[in-house]
Amino acid sequence: MVSSSGTEPRKVTIHDVARSAGVSRQTVSRALNDKDEIEASTKQRVLDAARELGYRPSRFARGLVRQDTTTIGLVIPDLRNPFFTEVAAAALEAARTRGWHVVVYDTADRAEEELGTLQVIASQVDAVVGYFSCSDDELERFTRGIPVVLIGREHDTARFSSIRIDGEEGVHAAVAHLVAAGHERIGMLDHVGRAEPSIRRQWFTTAAAAYGVDAGLVVGADQSADGGGAALDALLTAHPEVTAVFTFNDIIAIGVLREARRLGRSVPQDLAVIGFDGLQFGALVEPPLSSVALDTRKLGALAIDQVARLLTGVDPLGADDLIVRAELRLGGSA
Repeated sequence: MVSSSGTEPRKVTIHDVARSAGVSRQTVSRALNDKDEIEASTKQRVLDAARELGYRPSRFARGLVRQDTTTIGLVIPDLRNPFFTEVAAAALEAARTRGWHVVVYDTADRAEEELGTLQVIASQVDAVVGYFSCSDDELERFTRGIPVVLIGREHDTARFSSIRIDGEEGVHAAVAHLVAAGHERIGMLDHVGRAEPSIRRQWFTTAAAAYGVDAGLVVGADQSADGGGAALDALLTAHPEVTAVFTFNDIIAIGVLREARRLGRSVPQDLAVIGFDGLQFGALVEPPLSSVALDTRKLGALAIDQVARLLTGVDPLGADDLIVRAELRLGGSA
């Protein structure tokens, strides 16, 4: 059906039914699935509201009776980046324990690919999990009626569940460690693909200010080892006095280690290096990489747990329970 304005009408959601019936979303879920936990009059009120609004339950809701398999769409920006591979593996493991199917989509870190993926998968899955740079309006436009759980969203959102990464204390600890080791000129290699400074740069700036360190020694880096090497060259050309580097992620830091070796700089004696992510392979390089480390297993597991709650009508986790905090993990590079 097309509205008189020529646009597709907004799909009625479970939240609309809840508002109309004057009950919670969980109560609507229980009523539609013929659960016994609610009074008969309340159940009838919900059913009447759903019928009047023309609400069509999601494929998952119907599957509670038919025992259909739940399918989750997992959207990842770049599977070549081991960090996202680790998160995806954790989400797959958590979904597998529930007997769910997971379809993984790689958007190649491109906005147009991200929107195209959303357009394709929204009608094919029961919930969407992953990384998105698009606006809340665009997300809502394509995913109306199904649960969405975001991972690592840098800006606040009131419309969707979001697994938030808090690295402020970890980055503060990293800068404190470098200052204690005698470094006064600390550079940062930030993600070059952002229109604005990343939240990790903001954490670095705050920590640097706390210790009286110049926070302006920053160069953008492509999220790759080659990008890290090129960015280190640019940083040292502009600021040859730099003796320590904090990087946006571990992939960039690996490139820094390789380029430092090519330049004849010993790590950590001539150049200390700290990454961010805490990837498993960071322990395999020489010297082992110091990093502000995240629990990637927790990231993936939390996202799937929240999806399960949203699908079944169980009270979702609150914002304070959806935070994964990063901690400084020292290796041999700093």
